[in-house]
Amino acid sequence: MAWLKPRPDRSCFISHTHRPYSHTPFIRKTSFPPFHFHLSPSNYSLRLRIVSSAPQNAKETHRVAKAKALTDLQVEEEVEKQQDNFSGTWPPWKNLPQRYKLIATTSLAFVICNMDKVNLSIAIIPMSHQFGWNSTTAGLVQSSFFWGYALSQLPGGWLAKIFGGGTVLEVGVLIWSVATALVPSLAGFMPGLLLSRVLVGIGEGVSPSAATDLIARSIPLEERSRAVGFVFGGLSVGSVMGLLLAPPLIQNLGWESVFYLFGLLGIAWFLGFQVLGGETQLNAKSLSSLDTVTNSWKTSLTELNGSLKDVPWKAFFQNRAVWAMIYAHFCGSWGHYNCLSWLPTFFSEELNLNLTEAAWVSILPPLASIFVTGLAAQLADNLISRGVETTVVRKICQSIAFLSPAICMTLSSVDLGLPPWEIVGILTAGLALSSFALSGLYCTHQDMSPEYASILLGITNTVGAVPGIVGVALTGYLLDLTHSWSISLFAPSIFFYVTGTMVWLVFASSKPQSFSEHN
Repeated sequence: MAWLKPRPDRSCFISHTHRPYSHTPFIRKTSFPPFHFHLSPSNYSLRLRIVSSAPQNAKETHRVAKAKALTDLQVEEEVEKQQDNFSGTWPPWKNLPQRYKLIATTSLAFVICNMDKVNLSIAIIPMSHQFGWNSTTAGLVQSSFFWGYALSQLPGGWLAKIFGGGTVLEVGVLIWSVATALVPSLAGFMPGLLLSRVLVGIGEGVSPSAATDLIARSIPLEERSRAVGFVFGGLSVGSVMGLLLAPPLIQNLGWESVFYLFGLLGIAWFLGFQVLGGETQLNAKSLSSLDTVTNSWKTSLTELNGSLKDVPWKAFFQNRAVWAMIYAHFCGSWGHYNCLSWLPTFFSEELNLNLTEAAWVSILPPLASIFVTGLAAQLADNLISRGVETTVVRKICQSIAFLSPAICMTLSSVDLGLPPWEIVGILTAGLALSSFALSGLYCTHQDMSPEYASILLGITNTVGAVPGIVGVALTGYLLDLTHSWSISLFAPSIFFYVTGTMVWLVFASSKPQSFSEHN
């Protein structure tokens, strides 16, 4: 503490010797009424308190009080800033914008989603040997997933609109993860096994609509293609990880380990969501200003029925652009689900690859799709940011997504004398380019109506699930009937890709729609 006395000429000599903050004296001359200073060090600066020893007028008193208040405020802000700096940057996502946290969390859920979808396609082989299943029974077990997947599309979209996409996604992950972990316990009891796979389909079926609701309500248009690409691109990552991890797990720990470990991953995601839920705020209430959205599970049945009646169903099905999305989704799913189910067999039988080679080759299309997805999303967002009409961008992307696999399948089905690995490369390129759909069809729901995006995706995804039930079985039937991969697998897919492109170019639109019944 330093006490200073004024000199007769009304000036003073101030000598500060508090070495943690100053190493040399300093001199200052000024004029003032009689006073004394009280200097006290703080953590980051010297605090100056002025105590007048002579009466001051009201103006001077106000000036001094204001200066003191400003000084104290600056010190407090500096202390808080230093404390924030010292608190570190853990966890790493602490300072990320909320929408980035949302996208990363949702994408991780989709990675786990496809890991739980493809695990059975690998585990079905040892399971069939253990329980004595024939091909028909094995096909029944695999198709049961799509029963639940198809049934949950519309309810998932409606629930996402009512309760918010975050809540629906959270519950969906928990349902499919628990059901996956129960498969080993129920495998010997066929009704229970089928029910568990139906529940996996239901849990995963509500997820696309939930994610669409989150993106539509929280991501700006100029970032939407990248957001959709990153979230739904998690499906490709999940396919690759599932196909890579399942074989060694089955060989070393048994087929049961795949379901236990993959199910636990989903449960861990759910628990992590509970911890981070308040931080990421993955709910429709925090991401939307719509008055119709509520996050309370205690909403009465009357209110739910009223909300369902408020959905403009008639307006949806009177809109040509909605029908274009429905048909495009059906066409894209026909090619995707049939290739997902039958390409390993095609690689093994038609190209004379052994099972190990066929398994590794099956990873190539989803692996290549990961890179194509990022490229397509960046291209689409750049075009939109430069002023290209959104509808034009969506049509370009979806046309690439349909025509590329159609051309590659045509080249693969015609006998050109190509060696097997060139055919593998052609099919991989075509199926990878089909990921342009994530910047085409899958963005159009949000473009048309952020409010009803989840319900629109529920409608199109319901129709899109039909090829998983009908198309896969029909391909097998045609294969037994004709013994031709060109006729059974490629020809129907090429037909739907081409006709889907035509319908999309003529009728698709990304213009915002109100879907008001009175309009």
